Amino acid sequence: MGYECFEVENSDHIAHLQLSRGDAFNTMTHAFWAELPAIVREIDRTGDARAMVLSSSGRHFCAGMDLSVFASMPDMSAHETGRARAAFMQTVRKLQESLTTLEEARVPVIAAIQGGCLGGGIDMISACDMRYCTADAFFCIQEINLGIVADVGTYPRLAHIIPQGVLRELAFTGRRLDAARALDIGLVNAVFDTQEEMMEAVMGTAREIAAKSPLAVWGTKEMLNYGRDHSIADALHHVATWQSGMLQETDLKTALAAKGETAPDDFDNLLPRDSSVL
Repeated sequence: MGYECFEVENSDHIAHLQLSRGDAFNTMTHAFWAELPAIVREIDRTGDARAMVLSSSGRHFCAGMDLSVFASMPDMSAHETGRARAAFMQTVRKLQESLTTLEEARVPVIAAIQGGCLGGGIDMISACDMRYCTADAFFCIQEINLGIVADVGTYPRLAHIIPQGVLRELAFTGRRLDAARALDIGLVNAVFDTQEEMMEAVMGTAREIAAKSPLAVWGTKEMLNYGRDHSIADALHHVATWQSGMLQETDLKTALAAKGETAPDDFDNLLPRDSSVL
């Protein structure tokens, strides 16, 4: 299936989503907001992929919201104010849900960033599990420079990734954050000289994840996200409940027998999300 904003490849249990509008700095058009959740949900639904890589083409990773989205917003002036504002809130929630699919996917999502990552691009990478970048990468919470509040995920998610003081500085000033500083504060896991070197390393990490039990990887992501959003006591109870149902000897025996050399095909795939036991 062809997409307007993405090239998608799924091989060796790794799904690779590449933003394909490099000539337009991979801005987020109406098509982007529809295609991303559809692609991620379909990859997640099948259960074949065990890791997901999100990269882009061109000089810049993503320059944020495309101006056409703002220009095409409907005129709500004829409607009662409260109802018009409520409708706008639903629009924002829909955009938020598009990026939340990255967080809700049962597999880790790795972002590979080159050049600029601005505005909505920050929202997007904040919803990923890991981030890697090139030495020429830079990051900017652009919304404050436009006189608006970032509303699609940057603030709540970045607050769990980088120090509060740094987040507030970037959010209030709209300053650019370079790759070296991004590594220093923990926004990215590593910095590479070239995009080719970055993609080689990112795909290597994806392959390493894909060689693990997909059920254990899913459980690990579930526990990390749940623990971030809940108390320690709640998280301990949640992981105990998960383990009591999902800890099975089949994957344990496979992993122990392989002694770290397990190939992806040695583990069963996750069942599709729409599998029914009825």
